[in-house]
Amino acid sequence: MNKIENDWETRVAAVWKTAHSITPEALVGAIDALAAERSIDDAAALFERACARDTAGLEADAETYYRAALATDNLDAYRRSRASIQLGSTLRILGKLEESEKLLVAEPDRHMEAGNPRELHDEARAILALTYVAQGRAVEAAGLALTMLAPHLSRYNRSIVGNAAELTKKTWD
Repeated sequence: MNKIENDWETRVAAVWKTAHSITPEALVGAIDALAAERSIDDAAALFERACARDTAGLEADAETYYRAALATDNLDAYRRSRASIQLGSTLRILGKLEESEKLLVAEPDRHMEAGNPRELHDEARAILALTYVAQGRAVEAAGLALTMLAPHLSRYNRSIVGNAAELTKKTWD
């Protein structure tokens, strides 16, 4: 990362550190000002604009920016994962449940193909569980959530995974 890129990333991070203490409008304005420093099709700028709108409760606008960021070839792998997961969440909020599910199921599979199976895996599955709840599939959501929780428990891991598999009828990696 060059000095200009690093400076921009530092300033973006500084805005996000203040996000809890400024208005949603101020957050969107601050991120838009930083994004305006870059080309109109800059993937990172599009992603940050999406995030700001998502945080501000402007999901329909966020969806547009997430899709634009994901359509580029130069979105870094971490932001690409975040954009997919956050778009999945936004789609759930917008009632586009089948598309949300499809996107969130595919995200960990994409990482498996790239040889990095764990990057944001649990995060994608957590949002998928919320999509299942919105679809009226709360039992399956609970099974998925328990499967994700099991590796973090000090005991009963195998038992929890086994019981969760019964709920989901599918064991998730």
